[in-house]
Amino acid sequence: MTNKKIVYKPVDPEIEELALHHGGTQEATLEVLKDLDAKNNLNSVTITETARALHLPAHEAYGMATFYSMLSLEERKKVLRVCDGPVCWLKKASNQLSVNSEWQNKVGEDFTVERTSCLGLCDRAPAVLVEDEQAGPVEAQNAAKVCEGWRGVQTDYSTPRKGEVRVMTALIGKVNPDEIESALEHGLYDGLKKALQSDPTAVLAEVESSGLQGRGGAGFPVGRKWRFVASEKRTPRYIVCNADESEPLIFKDRVLMDTNPHQLLEGITIAGYACGASEAWIYIRGEYEYQARRLERAIEQAEAKNLLGENILGSSFSFKIHVHRGAGAYICGEETALIESLEGKRGEPRLRPPYPPTYGFRGQPTAVNNVESFCAVPHIVKNGAEWWRNLTDDPTPGTKVYMVLGHVKNPGLFEAPFGLTLREIINDFGGGMLPGSTFNFALCGGAAGTIVPPALVDAHIDYSSGPLKGVTRDIKAMEKRWTQVISMGAGSFLICDQTVSPVAFLRELLHFFAAESCGKCTPCRVGTWRSLEILNRLVSGQGQQGDTDELKTLAVLMQDSSFCGLGQSVPIPMKSVLTHFGAEFAKAELVK
Repeated sequence: MTNKKIVYKPVDPEIEELALHHGGTQEATLEVLKDLDAKNNLNSVTITETARALHLPAHEAYGMATFYSMLSLEERKKVLRVCDGPVCWLKKASNQLSVNSEWQNKVGEDFTVERTSCLGLCDRAPAVLVEDEQAGPVEAQNAAKVCEGWRGVQTDYSTPRKGEVRVMTALIGKVNPDEIESALEHGLYDGLKKALQSDPTAVLAEVESSGLQGRGGAGFPVGRKWRFVASEKRTPRYIVCNADESEPLIFKDRVLMDTNPHQLLEGITIAGYACGASEAWIYIRGEYEYQARRLERAIEQAEAKNLLGENILGSSFSFKIHVHRGAGAYICGEETALIESLEGKRGEPRLRPPYPPTYGFRGQPTAVNNVESFCAVPHIVKNGAEWWRNLTDDPTPGTKVYMVLGHVKNPGLFEAPFGLTLREIINDFGGGMLPGSTFNFALCGGAAGTIVPPALVDAHIDYSSGPLKGVTRDIKAMEKRWTQVISMGAGSFLICDQTVSPVAFLRELLHFFAAESCGKCTPCRVGTWRSLEILNRLVSGQGQQGDTDELKTLAVLMQDSSFCGLGQSVPIPMKSVLTHFGAEFAKAELVK
């Protein structure tokens, strides 16, 4: 038998250099793949070389490359991503199947046109992403202007609406987001300075006493989560900011980062001090490249002023903040999927428990909060927990950044205390319904929120009325349950008038969820697509007897047995619209 010498080919030098530039560990996988994609050089060969450079099995790198929607193994020209999320659908009345062809015909051969799920530009809908540049409102008829560099008109939030109580949004239009001197002149980092003069336990107690609840949708007490992390004996501990704002209707975190990035950095740094952490990561969605660069500039400026880095302001506290970009995956808004992605893996959710405060990033104690939650912290530390509680008469303390969209006169973003009703949001802050529009229903909270009929416009909106509490598996009992429930969620409200069919609208929501399901578990992977299939049939006039009952059964199945919050929350809008607009679905079943 002849002995053959095994010759190992060196890793491609360019990819080796990329890997080292991004840290040389598995955590660099997504960043290397994104760099290769940007050069139109992402293919099976370069993916394998990436795996070799990072000492990974090739199938893991390939799994990453095929998981994220912004990556492609096919050669592309300039990429123009056209949003087909629910708000853009409402704005342009265009079905997702015609979007790509309509734009492709207009822009010609210079661009590769792709559909994309919600871009986080709902206040600029209909929206597109031209390479990394955000644009809106734009329609296919403006394609030539878009190709020439026109990006639409950004929404101006510098003038408060009547009735607003501004805290986190108070400096919009006043502070220059790209100049730290401007931030310091307006009192930014005063909360951090005050925190550093106190013991970390005192800072933690102040945040806990304020009653601040997480603003990502679940409303979990921020101080309690931090205490879990701080009480863990294992170190290092980490802070993670969830800026993967990829749920339709939600854009508040983008506005907060865009208009006042130092407010976010200050809140994250205070969290690090209170929890005994020395590093933080801002996981920002790949579609927010403009905001990611702004945050990186702000971090550099803060480090130059010794507001970040080693021995901050002469104290013994050192803290570093990193910005990590995603690459298109709604599921990465779920905290454990986000952590998996941050670690250089497919963004699939973990089984819980253990929860991140005990076993999070790198297996260490980790506090994960969203952008708005961190932005509230400096004000609480600076002004005190009692001040925060006194901002409202509602049992839920503090203010909330709300979003109102759809068929109202004045759509956009505003900040106000808790305790509002849907009627107040529409009339007092949204300016009322558009001329000729009559309120038909509203999607409240976000894409995974409650669909509310006219009978509930005066119901109270808060976290405690969350629709998952007390949900029964019995379908008839479930229908009775959906009576006086409006869940706050992330705080967005899409107002739809009489021209919008509840059946067609639910179809658009299921189109989003089916496209964004990570596929990890069968109930969500199959349930969303089966629901979409039924709804497509109902909308096209091909409904069959029993379709509505099957949708109800699928909703219960997904809620009971899906692995994570995505599959478990899809039934929320399904159940509510089937309960309140059952007649519309029954009618669609009979149309031939």
